[in-house]
Amino acid sequence: MIRSPRRALATLTAVAATAALAACGTTETDDSAAGAPSDAAALSDSCAQDTTTTSTEPVSVTDDLGRTVELDGPAERVAVLEWQQVEDALTLCVAPVAVADVEGFGTWNTAETLPEGTADVGTRGEPNLDALAAADPDLIIVEATGEDDPVVEQLESLGVPVLATVGADAADPIGTMTGLFSLIAETTGRTERADAVLSEFDEHIAEARTQVADADLTTTDFVYFDGWVDGGNVSIRPFGSGALFTALGEELGLTSVWTGETDPAYGLGQTDIEGLTAVGDANLIYTSTDDPAGNYVTELEKNDLWTGLPAVQDGRAYAFPAGIWTFGGPRSSEQAIDAYVEILTAS
Repeated sequence: MIRSPRRALATLTAVAATAALAACGTTETDDSAAGAPSDAAALSDSCAQDTTTTSTEPVSVTDDLGRTVELDGPAERVAVLEWQQVEDALTLCVAPVAVADVEGFGTWNTAETLPEGTADVGTRGEPNLDALAAADPDLIIVEATGEDDPVVEQLESLGVPVLATVGADAADPIGTMTGLFSLIAETTGRTERADAVLSEFDEHIAEARTQVADADLTTTDFVYFDGWVDGGNVSIRPFGSGALFTALGEELGLTSVWTGETDPAYGLGQTDIEGLTAVGDANLIYTSTDDPAGNYVTELEKNDLWTGLPAVQDGRAYAFPAGIWTFGGPRSSEQAIDAYVEILTAS
């Protein structure tokens, strides 16, 4: 079953996907919070070698809802309620004291690893306020569905500064992703680290673009999608123009050919297997899943419409490795770039 950010679940109403996605947008967890990690060291692979400095200056930032967030110094005990922002904190070498749906993060986002013992504060859509308070954060980072998001008001009742963020904007998916990363860096005093990571990200794209350009591709046309099984039927969610993974593919020289309706935040659409016939000879690239209870790929492979698609018949239907979070930060994006390069240069 494919997971989505809570904001994506709200905005997909415009493309009639809310009902199907809401059932799988959050993973229920035990509301009791585990103790905070005794060792605050983040486990990002590159943090052990990190030599960047952490600011000690007071913090004053404007969050994505236009609210001013002021701190006496950089946040050190951060609670994070959406997985992209959890990943970002870890990449910045900041270990959150509390996270929404710890188990789900570990399953769906493999770009970073949470320290053992990180407090779990319930689901992303309905965090447990008592568990959050018990974690004693000095900043709560939430992904807001809009200015009237009731969760933001509930969190503010705890008397802890709340950074309301927006994880996606189809008008500039990569810029929004990197901008959010930099915003979290500002609140945690880790802007020097953020600048280094984003420089690496730019280099990663440039190197990958050269590798893809050197590959002898049958076509550069592509559609990225994921999906789920609902009542025995396969629903397909194409990533159109404005989706992060589509934008990453375009940065590598690919051409997105999905022209169906998509939502204005995440660039996501909705169709069925028959809808994929509209993309002609395009390469088909999709999210794989290890979830045996809802493996839409298994169902796809049983369908004659799927097996008759040109890309499938030509061996140009490619699965990304499971665990690459399609709504992630710089490190998830680098995983996606590597996956694009691997499948396209091996073909």
